[in-house]
Amino acid sequence: MTMQATVRKMKRSFTLTPESVAFVAQTRLKRQTGSDSEALDLLLREAMLEEKRRSLEAATKEYYDTVPDEDLAEQSSWAEATAANMWIGIPE
Repeated sequence: MTMQATVRKMKRSFTLTPESVAFVAQTRLKRQTGSDSEALDLLLREAMLEEKRRSLEAATKEYYDTVPDEDLAEQSSWAEATAANMWIGIPE
């Protein structure tokens, strides 16, 4: 039933606080996962995706903070022209 069934897994042992154990159990019930391990894996995957999102946002911000104003103006012009062309020929 779960997507996790076909993924190769590694058995590990961790020591968690009672609060963390309770949170994993609550997540298992709330998300209707098959086990605490699956719930923990889900939480970890979500944390990894969030970290990737933050990293991408930081890289994007750094790019736009360092790109010359002339390049930004050119990109803006291209975006406006593209947006205008998208509406040509679309019936109302």
